[in-house]
Amino acid sequence: MKLLEVLFIALGLSMDAFAVSIASGATMKRLHLPNAMKMGLFFGGFQVLMPVAGWAAGLSMKNFIMAWDHWIAFGLLSAVGGKMIYESFRMKEAEECGKGKACPFDTGALTVLAVATSIDALAVGLTFSLLQISIIGPVLIIGLVTFLMSVAGVKIGSAGGHFFENKMEAAGGLVLIAIGLKILFEHLGFF
Repeated sequence: MKLLEVLFIALGLSMDAFAVSIASGATMKRLHLPNAMKMGLFFGGFQVLMPVAGWAAGLSMKNFIMAWDHWIAFGLLSAVGGKMIYESFRMKEAEECGKGKACPFDTGALTVLAVATSIDALAVGLTFSLLQISIIGPVLIIGLVTFLMSVAGVKIGSAGGHFFENKMEAAGGLVLIAIGLKILFEHLGFF
């Protein structure tokens, strides 16, 4: 898989974390860099762990699904992308952190958010194993991109950038669907 494709996958996967980071940043009256870094580390870390788990699971099932791997890859990426697009149209409210409301920068809340935003990466890791792609380089890129996007999202959110949150998540979903179509068309001989 080419570096540009991995970067597009990383951007697509990071959009959930980016959207949550913007919403979390919007709960802050002023930017607190340690909170932004903590969110970036949690989201980036889980975006590294989940594809590895999906990749390992895919390796154990590879012999059973080899004839259908391109359809499975297309289906998984399209499902994840479609879910991201669907969720981008749902209204999400940012709550003021503290004052009796849960703070998205608490370790427990961050863990839940990081797992929720990285479930898509599990499916991508499974796809990587089906396509027999080395996992180390792609997951490091995915983790780094997600870290950077999360830190940037908190900064944008704290500056009042809640407006872009849903549009970025939809764009990420479209990117994942496009990559799924590319994999399918290449295997079917259209490219």
